Amino acid sequence: MKTAITPTRQEDYPEWYQQVIKAADLAENSPVRGCMVIKPWGYGIWEKIQQELDRRIKATGHENVYFPLFIPLSFLEKEASHVEGFAKECAIVTHHRLEGKDGKLIPAGELEEPLVVRPTSETIIGHSFSKWIRSHRDLPMLINQWANVVRWEMRTRMFLRTMEFLWQEGHTAHATEEEAVEEAEKMLEEYRTFCKDFLAMPVICGEKTPQERFPGAVTTYAMEAMMQDRKALQAGTSHYLGQNFAKAFDITFSDTEGALKHVYMTSWGVATRLIGGVIMTHSDDDGLRLPPRIAPKQVVIIPFLTKEEHNESVMKYANDLADDIRAQNFHGHDVTVVVDDRDMRGGEKNWHWIKKGMPIRIEVGPRDIENNNVCMARRDKGHKDKEIIARNDIVAAIVPTLDDIQNTYLEQALKMQKENSRSDIADFEEFKAFFTPKNANKPEPHGGFVYAKWCGEDSCENRLSDLKVSIRCLPTEQSGSEGTCVVCGKKATIDALYAKSY
Repeated sequence: MKTAITPTRQEDYPEWYQQVIKAADLAENSPVRGCMVIKPWGYGIWEKIQQELDRRIKATGHENVYFPLFIPLSFLEKEASHVEGFAKECAIVTHHRLEGKDGKLIPAGELEEPLVVRPTSETIIGHSFSKWIRSHRDLPMLINQWANVVRWEMRTRMFLRTMEFLWQEGHTAHATEEEAVEEAEKMLEEYRTFCKDFLAMPVICGEKTPQERFPGAVTTYAMEAMMQDRKALQAGTSHYLGQNFAKAFDITFSDTEGALKHVYMTSWGVATRLIGGVIMTHSDDDGLRLPPRIAPKQVVIIPFLTKEEHNESVMKYANDLADDIRAQNFHGHDVTVVVDDRDMRGGEKNWHWIKKGMPIRIEVGPRDIENNNVCMARRDKGHKDKEIIARNDIVAAIVPTLDDIQNTYLEQALKMQKENSRSDIADFEEFKAFFTPKNANKPEPHGGFVYAKWCGEDSCENRLSDLKVSIRCLPTEQSGSEGTCVVCGKKATIDALYAKSY
């Protein structure tokens, strides 16, 4: 069968991913290597993510702030493991002025201290916390910012890994370790439910191994989602920072008895990488498939205009229907509708919206007006699968249909994850076979998620690199049972999630 996207997922998954982005008109490469221009449909998805997450973050007591894009180099040097972890990814500003010379512009005014272009904001926020926090009455300090960050990546891929990307980063300070740990775990759970309920993307939550921790963190919690090529995508992280940054930036408070103590801190964030996760979780060989709760528009009405004398009545029928649908409430918001009145053939319009992932398509024409009905198609079904519905019934059917599409995508993603997860692999030879393609010259799907024991030794974790496999997380729900490490065979009690990853 001919598909709208070539190559297909089966033929070349990485190239299929790029072609879905192109066909859906989500983004394009910028003139700056490794950066992207996010186009209206792609940015509309990010706005939906931003609006819902912002609501959830504020509901948990956090307030939005904004910090500068530039960070003094000396700030990063204050926390040794932090600067070591980000040193290779930092972009540095060393000059502040351009001058003309021989017909070219050259940097001229050298800065006294180089400025780091924000890779993350723990250091500059720590500096402000040291001024803002004086007493236990100032705690907890709960802030969040929506911003862009820059990390000098060598191998980039749109939405998944770009040199500049958009995100939110929460930063908090607490009087006790218990409060800070609870905060880090609570925000990871907020992310988990958001991914499940809003993105229809199931995730596995757990703790990162010491090798995979965020630089400067005591504990890093993460959530991992399975993509359709069976690789894991780290969809978000939450870090318990302990007192590492508090001591580096002298963030102290006087407790109820007047004693001076260092605060305990957290940071947590998700990024435009979530859009890449949505693409690879739900899309098919005809293009993007968007869960309705994340779609910039949820319904498109396509008027079929044939003879000139019918055009006015068809457009009135379409616009009146659009107004009625917009009045419907979908999880606290009006249903978003577009009437596609472009001068194009109906088939072209249909494929345009199929590739963009529009949840519901409604076709209307002169015959539909005569019969007082519409023709409806759902993106979670085949493109030829259409249903004739009475005009009096279609408006009431829209919200239940959107909910059904949302649930279908979640169920399909859960099914994919379950069918490609193993918990019965007990030795390293079977483990290697699971993660090794049977035919190295053919890009057939292989691997998935393996739940198995880990002894806790770095040496076993390091042995996985030849397979391009890593421990994605130590799942939150630990069995506590004793078994053997899947890598070395020694006694082990730690449950780990193993996978190839992005």
